[in-house]
Amino acid sequence: MTVRKNQATLTPEEKRAFTSALLELKRTGSYDRFVTTHNGFIMSDTDSGDRVGHRSPSFLPWHRRFLLEFEEALQKVDASVALPYWDWTADRTARSSLWAPDFLGGTGRARDGQVMDGPFAYATGRWNIDVRVDGRSYLRRALGSAVAQLPTKAEVESVLAMPVYDMAPWNSSSNGFRNHLEGWRGANLHNRVHVWVGGQMSTGVSPNDPVFWMHHAFIDKLWADWQARHPQSTYLPGAGTTNVVDLNDTMRPWNDVTPADMLDHRKFYTFDTEPAAASQR
Repeated sequence: MTVRKNQATLTPEEKRAFTSALLELKRTGSYDRFVTTHNGFIMSDTDSGDRVGHRSPSFLPWHRRFLLEFEEALQKVDASVALPYWDWTADRTARSSLWAPDFLGGTGRARDGQVMDGPFAYATGRWNIDVRVDGRSYLRRALGSAVAQLPTKAEVESVLAMPVYDMAPWNSSSNGFRNHLEGWRGANLHNRVHVWVGGQMSTGVSPNDPVFWMHHAFIDKLWADWQARHPQSTYLPGAGTTNVVDLNDTMRPWNDVTPADMLDHRKFYTFDTEPAAASQR
Protein backbone atom coordinates (compact mmCIF):
# COMPACT_ATOMS: atom_id res chain seq x y z
CA MET A 1 0.00 0.00 0.00
CA THR A 2 1.33 3.43 -0.96
CA VAL A 3 1.94 5.77 1.97
CA ARG A 4 1.96 9.48 1.21
CA LYS A 5 4.34 11.28 3.56
CA ASN A 6 4.85 14.85 4.63
CA GLN A 7 7.62 16.16 2.41
CA ALA A 8 9.38 17.58 5.48
CA THR A 9 10.04 14.03 6.72
CA LEU A 10 11.52 12.63 3.49
CA THR A 11 15.04 11.27 3.61
CA PRO A 12 17.63 12.53 1.12
CA GLU A 13 17.23 9.22 -0.72
CA GLU A 14 13.44 9.61 -0.94
CA LYS A 15 13.82 13.16 -2.26
CA ARG A 16 16.25 11.98 -4.95
CA ALA A 17 13.96 9.11 -5.95
CA PHE A 18 11.00 11.48 -6.30
CA THR A 19 12.82 14.12 -8.33
CA SER A 20 14.50 11.48 -10.51
CA ALA A 21 11.12 9.94 -11.34
CA LEU A 22 9.73 13.38 -12.21
CA LEU A 23 12.67 14.03 -14.53
CA GLU A 24 12.18 10.68 -16.24
CA LEU A 25 8.48 11.37 -16.88
CA LYS A 26 9.50 14.72 -18.31
CA ARG A 27 12.14 13.12 -20.55
CA THR A 28 9.65 10.67 -22.04
CA GLY A 29 6.96 13.30 -22.66
CA SER A 30 4.52 11.68 -20.25
CA TYR A 31 4.73 14.59 -17.81
CA ASP A 32 3.60 17.18 -20.34
CA ARG A 33 0.45 15.21 -21.09
CA PHE A 34 -0.67 15.79 -17.52
CA VAL A 35 -0.01 19.52 -17.89
CA THR A 36 -2.06 19.61 -21.09
CA THR A 37 -4.97 17.78 -19.44
CA HIS A 38 -5.08 20.14 -16.48
CA ASN A 39 -4.92 23.24 -18.62
CA GLY A 40 -7.72 22.00 -20.84
CA PHE A 41 -10.07 21.62 -17.89
CA ILE A 42 -9.07 24.95 -16.31
CA MET A 43 -9.97 26.66 -19.58
CA SER A 44 -13.31 24.88 -20.03
CA ASP A 45 -14.63 24.87 -16.44
CA THR A 46 -17.00 27.84 -16.02
CA ASP A 47 -19.46 28.89 -13.34
CA SER A 48 -22.44 28.96 -15.67
CA GLY A 49 -21.63 26.00 -17.91
CA ASP A 50 -20.28 22.48 -17.76
CA ARG A 51 -17.62 22.17 -15.06
CA VAL A 52 -15.65 19.13 -13.97
CA GLY A 53 -12.18 19.81 -12.52
CA HIS A 54 -12.67 23.23 -10.94
CA ARG A 55 -15.39 25.54 -9.59
CA SER A 56 -17.56 22.51 -8.98
CA PRO A 57 -18.30 19.69 -6.52
CA SER A 58 -16.07 17.31 -8.47
CA PHE A 59 -12.98 19.48 -7.84
CA LEU A 60 -11.86 17.08 -5.11
CA PRO A 61 -12.63 13.66 -6.65
CA TRP A 62 -11.37 14.87 -10.05
CA HIS A 63 -8.01 15.86 -8.61
CA ARG A 64 -7.86 12.69 -6.50
CA ARG A 65 -8.09 10.63 -9.70
CA PHE A 66 -5.67 12.97 -11.50
CA LEU A 67 -3.09 12.54 -8.74
CA LEU A 68 -3.60 8.79 -8.64
CA GLU A 69 -2.91 8.52 -12.34
CA PHE A 70 0.22 10.63 -11.96
CA GLU A 71 1.42 8.65 -8.95
CA GLU A 72 0.98 5.43 -10.91
CA ALA A 73 3.11 6.91 -13.70
CA LEU A 74 5.84 7.75 -11.18
CA GLN A 75 5.69 4.24 -9.77
CA LYS A 76 6.21 2.73 -13.21
CA VAL A 77 9.56 4.55 -13.15
CA ASP A 78 10.33 3.72 -9.50
CA ALA A 79 7.98 1.54 -7.47
CA SER A 80 9.23 3.05 -4.21
CA VAL A 81 7.97 6.55 -5.02
CA ALA A 82 4.81 8.03 -3.53
CA LEU A 83 3.50 11.57 -3.82
CA PRO A 84 4.60 13.59 -0.82
CA TYR A 85 2.33 16.32 0.52
CA TRP A 86 3.28 19.88 1.40
CA ASP A 87 1.68 21.07 4.62
CA TRP A 88 1.83 24.79 3.90
CA THR A 89 0.38 25.60 7.34
CA ALA A 90 3.71 24.41 8.80
CA ASP A 91 6.29 24.93 6.02
CA ARG A 92 5.25 28.46 5.17
CA THR A 93 8.29 30.42 4.02
CA ALA A 94 10.66 30.48 1.06
CA ARG A 95 13.31 29.13 3.45
CA SER A 96 11.43 25.87 4.06
CA SER A 97 13.29 22.69 3.14
CA LEU A 98 11.16 21.87 0.10
CA TRP A 99 12.63 24.93 -1.66
CA ALA A 100 16.24 23.81 -1.08
CA PRO A 101 18.56 23.06 -4.02
CA ASP A 102 18.46 19.33 -3.18
CA PHE A 103 14.70 19.17 -3.70
CA LEU A 104 12.51 21.60 -5.67
CA GLY A 105 14.86 24.57 -5.89
CA GLY A 106 13.89 28.03 -4.71
CA THR A 107 12.11 31.14 -5.85
CA GLY A 108 12.80 32.78 -9.18
CA ARG A 109 15.26 35.58 -9.77
CA ALA A 110 13.87 39.09 -9.56
CA ARG A 111 14.09 40.18 -13.18
CA ASP A 112 12.18 37.33 -14.83
CA GLY A 113 11.13 34.81 -12.18
CA GLN A 114 13.41 32.09 -13.53
CA VAL A 115 14.22 29.33 -11.04
CA MET A 116 18.01 29.13 -10.99
CA ASP A 117 18.79 26.21 -8.67
CA GLY A 118 17.70 22.65 -8.06
CA PRO A 119 16.95 19.83 -10.50
CA PHE A 120 14.22 21.79 -12.33
CA ALA A 121 16.30 24.84 -13.19
CA TYR A 122 16.36 25.64 -16.91
CA ALA A 123 20.16 25.48 -17.00
CA THR A 124 20.09 21.75 -16.29
CA GLY A 125 18.51 21.19 -19.71
CA ARG A 126 16.09 18.68 -18.21
CA TRP A 127 13.03 20.81 -17.39
CA ASN A 128 11.97 22.89 -20.37
CA ILE A 129 8.45 24.30 -20.15
CA ASP A 130 6.83 23.04 -23.34
CA VAL A 131 3.12 23.37 -22.47
CA ARG A 132 2.97 27.07 -21.79
CA VAL A 133 0.84 30.18 -21.73
CA ASP A 134 3.58 32.48 -23.04
CA GLY A 135 6.90 32.27 -24.85
CA ARG A 136 9.04 31.52 -21.81
CA SER A 137 10.43 28.01 -21.64
CA TYR A 138 11.83 28.08 -18.09
CA LEU A 139 10.21 27.31 -14.73
CA ARG A 140 9.16 30.48 -12.93
CA ARG A 141 8.31 31.23 -9.30
CA ALA A 142 7.82 34.32 -7.15
CA LEU A 143 7.35 32.90 -3.67
CA GLY A 144 5.32 35.22 -1.47
CA SER A 145 5.25 38.11 -3.94
CA ALA A 146 1.60 38.28 -5.01
CA VAL A 147 0.23 37.32 -1.59
CA ALA A 148 2.35 37.56 1.53
CA GLN A 149 0.98 34.73 3.68
CA LEU A 150 0.08 31.12 3.14
CA PRO A 151 -3.08 29.85 4.86
CA THR A 152 -2.81 29.21 8.60
CA LYS A 153 -3.79 26.22 10.72
CA ALA A 154 -6.65 28.26 12.17
CA GLU A 155 -7.98 29.03 8.69
CA VAL A 156 -7.80 25.36 7.76
CA GLU A 157 -9.61 24.42 10.97
CA SER A 158 -12.41 26.86 10.18
CA VAL A 159 -12.97 25.18 6.82
CA LEU A 160 -12.70 21.63 8.16
CA ALA A 161 -15.44 22.51 10.64
CA MET A 162 -17.97 23.17 7.86
CA PRO A 163 -20.46 20.26 7.92
CA VAL A 164 -21.90 20.39 4.37
CA TYR A 165 -19.79 19.24 1.41
CA ASP A 166 -21.31 21.55 -1.22
CA MET A 167 -24.54 23.29 -2.13
CA ALA A 168 -26.32 25.14 -4.92
CA PRO A 169 -25.42 26.83 -7.18
CA TRP A 170 -22.55 24.29 -7.21
CA ASN A 171 -19.92 26.76 -8.50
CA SER A 172 -17.43 29.35 -7.23
CA SER A 173 -20.13 31.15 -5.24
CA SER A 174 -21.26 28.09 -3.26
CA ASN A 175 -21.15 28.28 0.53
CA GLY A 176 -19.88 24.84 1.52
CA PHE A 177 -16.74 22.95 2.47
CA ARG A 178 -15.60 22.22 -1.10
CA ASN A 179 -15.71 25.82 -2.28
CA HIS A 180 -14.04 27.19 0.84
CA LEU A 181 -11.28 24.61 0.45
CA GLU A 182 -10.94 25.32 -3.26
CA GLY A 183 -10.63 28.96 -2.30
CA TRP A 184 -13.28 30.96 -4.12
CA ARG A 185 -14.88 31.96 -0.81
CA GLY A 186 -13.83 32.55 2.76
CA ALA A 187 -10.28 31.81 3.89
CA ASN A 188 -9.12 31.04 0.33
CA LEU A 189 -7.01 27.95 0.88
CA HIS A 190 -6.15 26.09 -2.35
CA ASN A 191 -6.23 29.07 -4.71
CA ARG A 192 -4.12 31.25 -2.42
CA VAL A 193 -1.30 28.70 -2.36
CA HIS A 194 -1.13 28.67 -6.16
CA VAL A 195 -0.85 32.47 -6.16
CA TRP A 196 1.72 32.49 -3.32
CA VAL A 197 4.04 30.25 -5.36
CA GLY A 198 3.49 32.36 -8.48
CA GLY A 199 4.97 31.73 -11.91
CA GLN A 200 3.35 28.83 -13.74
CA MET A 201 1.52 27.86 -10.54
CA SER A 202 -0.68 30.93 -11.04
CA THR A 203 -1.84 29.70 -14.45
CA GLY A 204 -3.73 26.79 -15.98
CA VAL A 205 -0.41 25.08 -16.71
CA SER A 206 0.37 24.93 -12.98
CA PRO A 207 1.51 21.26 -13.07
CA ASN A 208 4.63 22.51 -14.86
CA ASP A 209 5.87 23.22 -11.32
CA PRO A 210 6.41 19.94 -9.46
CA VAL A 211 5.15 21.58 -6.28
CA PHE A 212 1.67 21.33 -7.84
CA TRP A 213 1.52 17.63 -6.95
CA MET A 214 2.63 18.18 -3.37
CA HIS A 215 0.13 21.02 -2.90
CA HIS A 216 -2.73 18.95 -4.27
CA ALA A 217 -1.68 15.92 -2.23
CA PHE A 218 -2.22 18.12 0.85
CA ILE A 219 -5.58 19.37 -0.46
CA ASP A 220 -6.50 15.71 -0.93
CA LYS A 221 -5.40 14.98 2.65
CA LEU A 222 -7.57 17.83 3.93
CA TRP A 223 -10.55 16.28 2.15
CA ALA A 224 -9.76 12.97 3.86
CA ASP A 225 -9.46 14.77 7.20
CA TRP A 226 -12.86 16.42 6.62
CA GLN A 227 -14.43 13.06 5.75
CA ALA A 228 -13.10 11.56 8.99
CA ARG A 229 -14.45 14.49 10.98
CA HIS A 230 -17.89 14.42 9.34
CA PRO A 231 -18.69 10.74 8.72
CA GLN A 232 -22.39 11.47 8.19
CA SER A 233 -21.67 14.04 5.47
CA THR A 234 -21.06 12.93 1.93
CA TYR A 235 -20.47 14.15 -1.58
CA LEU A 236 -23.17 16.39 -2.99
CA PRO A 237 -25.08 16.68 -5.30
CA GLY A 238 -26.56 13.21 -5.49
CA ALA A 239 -28.38 13.17 -8.83
CA GLY A 240 -30.09 15.20 -11.52
CA THR A 241 -27.96 18.35 -11.38
CA THR A 242 -27.29 20.28 -14.60
CA ASN A 243 -23.70 21.07 -15.65
CA VAL A 244 -21.99 19.34 -12.72
CA VAL A 245 -20.87 15.80 -11.88
CA ASP A 246 -23.32 14.06 -9.55
CA LEU A 247 -22.25 11.32 -7.14
CA ASN A 248 -22.57 8.49 -9.66
CA ASP A 249 -21.84 10.38 -12.88
CA THR A 250 -18.64 9.59 -14.76
CA MET A 251 -15.89 12.18 -14.86
CA ARG A 252 -14.09 13.24 -18.00
CA PRO A 253 -11.49 12.67 -19.35
CA TRP A 254 -11.45 9.13 -17.96
CA ASN A 255 -15.16 8.27 -18.33
CA ASP A 256 -14.63 5.16 -16.17
CA VAL A 257 -14.69 6.75 -12.71
CA THR A 258 -17.32 8.52 -10.62
CA PRO A 259 -17.03 10.69 -7.49
CA ALA A 260 -18.46 7.72 -5.56
CA ASP A 261 -15.44 5.65 -6.66
CA MET A 262 -13.10 8.26 -5.20
CA LEU A 263 -14.64 8.75 -1.78
CA ASP A 264 -12.37 6.30 0.07
CA HIS A 265 -8.72 7.12 -0.52
CA ARG A 266 -7.69 4.10 1.58
CA LYS A 267 -8.49 1.82 -1.36
CA PHE A 268 -5.43 3.33 -3.04
CA TYR A 269 -3.08 4.83 -0.42
CA THR A 270 -2.88 6.06 3.15
CA PHE A 271 -1.31 9.12 4.70
CA ASP A 272 1.52 8.95 7.20
CA THR A 273 -0.76 10.44 9.88
CA GLU A 274 -3.19 7.51 9.73
CA PRO A 275 -2.94 4.52 12.08
CA ALA A 276 -2.65 2.04 9.19
CA ALA A 277 0.37 3.92 7.87
CA ALA A 278 2.21 4.23 11.16
CA SER A 279 3.16 0.54 11.21
CA GLN A 280 4.49 0.74 7.64
CA ARG A 281 7.02 3.49 8.28
